[in-house]
Parts: sequence; structure tokens; C-alpha cells
Amino acid sequence: QVQLVESGGGLVQAGGSLRLSCAASGIFFSINDMGWYRQTPGKQRELVARITSGGSTNYADSVKGRITISRDIAKKTMYLQMNSLKPEDTAVYYCHVITIAGSWGQGTQVTVSS
Repeated sequence: QVQLVESGGGLVQAGGSLRLSCAASGIFFSINDMGWYRQTPGKQRELVARITSGGSTNYADSVKGRITISRDIAKKTMYLQMNSLKPEDTAVYYCHVITIAGSWGQGTQVTVSS
């Protein structure tokens, strides 16, 4: 059974940084694509960043250059380093195993104040 637990969210001023973590169990990082998504009220959940089983990364245009996705295979943890945060980055951030349907964490709230 896949379990994903996000942490690291919080309140930060514009221009600040946060690092989100996603601790996973029940999966092998090296054979699964994973991603960070975010959602605001009334909007669809959107992909922020993706890391493939081989370690390649992709980013939404809105976060390129400011956000970095990474993973520690031994610790079974995925990270999202967010720098130069903007108020429009405010959302609930979710961890997802892209290659396993329905595998979502509970989300962590990120609030960026102007």
C-alpha cells in the first residue's frame, strides 16, 4: 500500500523560501515517476514539477528557475525546494506517484504573503 506524507508547508513572505518533503512508503522510487502538484480553491490541481524514474525533471513554466524537485532514493523522500516565492504560489501542495493511480498525499498548505 502506497503512503505519502507531505511536510514543510507554512506561511512565508514574498521572496522567501520553503522546502517541502514527501516521505513515501510502499513504493520504489527508482521505478516510478513522481511529482508535486498544487491546488487552490475553485481550480484544478496542476502539475508543478515532475521527476522521472530515471531522475529527469520537468517544471511548469510558472515556476521554472525558482523551484527544484529532487529525491533521496535511500530515504524514500522527495523534495521541492521553492525559492523567490510569490503570492500566486499560495496553494495546497500534494505529492503524487504519477505511475500509480490514486496515490496522493494529504497535502501541505503553502501561503505566501505580499
